[in-house]
Order: sequence, then C-alpha cells, then structure tokens
Amino acid sequence: MTLSTLSPKQQMILKWAFMPSTRDKYKAIICDGAVRSGKTVCMLVAFILWAMRNYNGQNFGICGKTVASAERNIVRPALDQADLAACYTLFYRRADHMLIVRGQERENRFYIFGGKDESSYTLIQGITLCGVLFDEVALMPRSFVEQAIARTLSEPAAKLWFNCNPEGNRHWFYLEWVQRPEDHSALHLHFRMEDNPILTPEAIAEAETNYTGVFRDRYILGLWVAAEGRVYDMFDPEKNVCKTLPELAEDRYVSVDYGTQNPTVFLLWGRERGGERWFCIREYYYSGREKRRQKTDSEFADDLQVWLGEESPRAVVVDPSAASFIAQLRQRGWAVQKADNDVLDGIREVARRLGAGELVFHCSCERTLDEMQSYVWDEKAGQRGEDKPVKVNDHGADACRYFVSTILGRQVVSARRRPRGV
Repeated sequence: MTLSTLSPKQQMILKWAFMPSTRDKYKAIICDGAVRSGKTVCMLVAFILWAMRNYNGQNFGICGKTVASAERNIVRPALDQADLAACYTLFYRRADHMLIVRGQERENRFYIFGGKDESSYTLIQGITLCGVLFDEVALMPRSFVEQAIARTLSEPAAKLWFNCNPEGNRHWFYLEWVQRPEDHSALHLHFRMEDNPILTPEAIAEAETNYTGVFRDRYILGLWVAAEGRVYDMFDPEKNVCKTLPELAEDRYVSVDYGTQNPTVFLLWGRERGGERWFCIREYYYSGREKRRQKTDSEFADDLQVWLGEESPRAVVVDPSAASFIAQLRQRGWAVQKADNDVLDGIREVARRLGAGELVFHCSCERTLDEMQSYVWDEKAGQRGEDKPVKVNDHGADACRYFVSTILGRQVVSARRRPRGV
C-alpha cells in the first residue's frame, strides 16, 4: 500500500494522526459511506501504525459488532497486510481475543471486543485503552460505544477511529457524531465507491445491481436514510420466481420458522447444478390459528418426514427459540442447526441475494411468495432511529432469512444424516 495508489480520502486516513496540522486538531476520525470504498483496510493499517509509533507496552481496543466480525474485518486482514508485516510481527491469541504486535523494540496489545447489544458495555469496563478502532460502529449500541470511549479518558493523547456504512437518518451515531463532528474534535470523511481506486467502473456498476431502495441508498450512495415501505422492494418475479426447476445439485437444506398459534413453515432448498442460484423448491405452511388446532412437536416432526419424502437434507435449520422442537428433531436423528437470528444482518443478505438473482422461489411456494412481497418496515420504529420490520405475516420470510444467514452466510455444511427408522 503506497500513497500514490490511494485516493485522497484514503491518504487522509493514513496521514491524519501523524501530520501536526491534523494530529493536534482532531481526537477522532469518522469514515462513513458506501460499501467497498476502501475505508476499512486503510483505517486498520493507520490505526496499528499510529499505535506502534507512539506507544510501547500499552493496551488498545478493536471493536466490532461481534468478536467474530472484528476478527473477520480487522484481525485477519491485519495479519495478511504486507505493509504491517514489513515493520512488525503480528500474532493473534484467539483464546483471549488479543492481537499482539511487536517490532522496532516495541510491543502493544490490541484487545478485541464485540458490541452486540446493550449488555455488551460490561465486557469493556475496567480496562485503560490508549486508542480504540470501532468497525461498523453504527451497528453497536450507544452504551457500548460510550463505555469504550470512557476507557480512553485517562490518556490525553488517545485517539478514536470510527468506520461504518450508513443506517437510518435518526440513528444516534449519525445525529451525535456524523452531523456534529466539531463537537467531538473529529475529522469526518464521507466515502463513495468511486473513492476506492481499485474498483473499475464495471465493478461499481455490477455492485449497484445487487441493491435497490434503501439498501442502494445506504450501501451504494452512502446516504443515511430511513427504511420505508417494502423490505424486499428489489424482489422481481421475473428473476426471483420460476415455474420449472433446473437440474439441482444433491445438497438439500430445510429451514424452519416454528410457531405455536403462529404458523409453522418449512422451506426446502437446493442449489442449481453448476451455478450459484439457490432454489426454494417447496413449502409447508401450517397455521394453528387458522386450523383452530395446534400441533405438537411430535406431529410437526412427523409432518416434516412425510413432507420430505425421499429427500435427505444435510441440515434442518430451525428458529433458535424452538428448543423443544429442536430436541424432538435431534431425538429422531436429524442433523439440526440453530438458525442465526440476527434480523437486520439477515435481511441485508437476503436483499443482496435477491437483487443478484441468487434466490429463486418455485411458484408453488405461494404463502412465502406473498410474504416476501408484502413484508414492510415499521414506520414508527424508523422515527425512533431503528430498523425493524412489521412482525405480521413474516413466517416464510423468516424461514428464508434463517437459511440465507445460517447456510449461505456462513457456508456451514452439516453431515448428512437420515432419521432412524426411515
């Protein structure tokens, strides 16, 4: 990474904490805007270089929405970064989530923290930090961010590094920091995809096709806008619905949204042979409220077995709150995986794959198709600065999200098993 190959904004990330004109003026830097704009890699390199040139034997913080996301977005790229390896030795101790950087007769410790929910602030209490890097700060609760900042107050020269993609225009970080950087002695840099010189016009155009509506405004245009209207406004019956299934590979998965009085939904998924598209092959939909009779876990497990027929899924992905149903399936010998139930991350990934034409539903999945096209954002939540879908008629949509987040998002593959007695 050389300055001549970087855009002016990327260069500023690397230089601001070192140049007297900006080093003494700013205590923090805020980089927000479009995805793939090159802000994260520049920030992690600059953060570590700044820490190593100014401190020895000190503690620093690297914060992500979760420890796993911070490892993926910051730690792993740092370990592979040639510019850092040329000056320092980096070693990650996974057991205690600590990145150790040594070189030029110095050693500093970078602790990894996850700010997933309001209780996360307790994880960072009691430690003194000389600087903190917040990756995806808009996904962290305010209490966690403010506690992390408080950990630096005893160090006069400490600096804060924030990066994020936009969220809603009533989000606390947008109102408090992005719109008022001068109140925090912060340098604000807003990024577009064009600020990443390695992206060609063709790559930018391709990325734009993956998003529409609020997701295009945020992740392509880099705008802080409220989520309004349909959640999946990019859903296109021409590319996301089929009447005839192509030849499919052998792998099958089932995703389940389990309800008592609310509907229970099973969706069967298969991948196009030799392709990237995943097809929702068929659905099972049972509403105890509509039928005026709620089925037991055992009855639903029987229904699943009959519904699948000769199909042998690699895993059954189930709503994690359905503990008794999960136990029933495991007792029968199914390979069960608890679903990743992060709603917003899941919605983003479903939306991206719908936009790219990578998710296709057979026309027989009528209830799920209805839900995918009528799923809407909660306007009242948006006025509070929150992104929340309305929790009505969302059972097929939830089952779809569980599959995408858990199987496609993590590429988890479970051992093929078949229920005993079949």
